[in-house]
Amino acid sequence: MCNSNWTSLRSKADYRAAGVDIDAGNIVKARMGPIVRSTFGPRVLTDVGPAAGFGGLFALGAGHTDPVLVASADGVGTKLKIAFLLHRHNTVGIDLVNHCINDILTMGAKPLFFLDYFATGAIEPSTVLDVIDGIASGCREAGCALLGGETAQMPDFYAPGEYDLAGFIVGVVERADLIDSGRVKPGDVLIGLPSSGLHTNGYSLARRVLSVDGVLTRARLDEYFPELGRTLGEELLAPHRSYLADVRPRLDRVTALAHITGGGLLDNLPRALPPGVSARLSRRSWVEPPIFGLIQHRGDIADGEMDRAFNRGIGMILVAADEFADGLVREIGGATIVGEVIADDGEPRVRVDP
Repeated sequence: MCNSNWTSLRSKADYRAAGVDIDAGNIVKARMGPIVRSTFGPRVLTDVGPAAGFGGLFALGAGHTDPVLVASADGVGTKLKIAFLLHRHNTVGIDLVNHCINDILTMGAKPLFFLDYFATGAIEPSTVLDVIDGIASGCREAGCALLGGETAQMPDFYAPGEYDLAGFIVGVVERADLIDSGRVKPGDVLIGLPSSGLHTNGYSLARRVLSVDGVLTRARLDEYFPELGRTLGEELLAPHRSYLADVRPRLDRVTALAHITGGGLLDNLPRALPPGVSARLSRRSWVEPPIFGLIQHRGDIADGEMDRAFNRGIGMILVAADEFADGLVREIGGATIVGEVIADDGEPRVRVDP
C-alpha cells in the first residue's frame, strides 16, 4: 500500500527544497567573472562562465627549453574559523594563493595558473565574492591566472555561515634550474625570512589557548592587545606572506629552500636537507613577533612544541653557500642569518639552540 504522505513529499521535492540553489550559484558565477578575468594574460585561452566549457585552457608558450611543471595543493586550515567569527573573508584567499606559491617556489618554479575549491552549505554571495576577490588579488600580484575553480553547495554538511577552501597551483621551471637540495653541505648558511605572523598554521592550538573558558568569541578577537599593537583578530587574520618577488630573482645563489608551514621549524627544515647533514639554529638570531610569546605564555607551551606547531616568525629558510649569505641578507628585507648546516651527528635533524 502506498504511503500518501511520502507520495506528497515526492511530488513537492526539488533541488532548492533540498538545499541547493542553482540560480544563486549561477548569479555568483556571473558576478565573479570580471574578478577572475582580471588575472588573465595572453596565455589563457578560455573564458569564464558557460563559454569556458568544462576545463581551463592555458598555453605554456615559447621561451622554454626543457620545462618541468610543478604542482601543489593546500588549504587555509582552521584560520577560517577566525574569518567566520569576524565576518571578514577577503584575506583568506590571499592566504591560500601565497601558501601554494611559496610551496612551489621551493622547487624553483614560477606560478602559471591557480584553481580554487570553495564548499559551503548554502551560498552567501557576498562571502563567496570576498573570498574570490582575495584569491584574484594574490594571483594578480604573482602574475598567475585564476584559471578555474569549483563552488560547491553541500547542504547539511557545513554549519551555517561556514565553508572550506582549497587551492591548486601549477608552475614551471627549467629542468636545469630545479632546486636540488642534494648540493647542501656542512658550512652552508641558513637565512631566515620573516613571516607576517602565524601564516596558515598552528591555528587550532592558538584558538584553544587564546580562548576564554574554552570558547574563542568575537569579543575576544575584537580585544586590543598592547603587545600586538592591534586587535587579536587583526593579528590572527594577517595574510600569509609571499616570498616570490624577493626570492625567485636570487635563486641562482640559493641551494635549497624550506617553507615553514605545518610542522613548524622542526618538521619543515629537514625537507630541504639531504642525508648526512643537520641544521643548527640560534634562537637569539631573530626577533620573534609578540603573537608567539603571547600564545606560549597563555598556553604554557614548551619551546619544542612551539617549534613544531608554529613558524616562530620565520616563514621561509634559504640555504646558501657562505660566500652568498651576506649579499642575500642585504638584498632581502628583514632577512637574517639564523643558523648553519652541520654534519649529521645523530642528534635531531634540526637543533634550536637558546
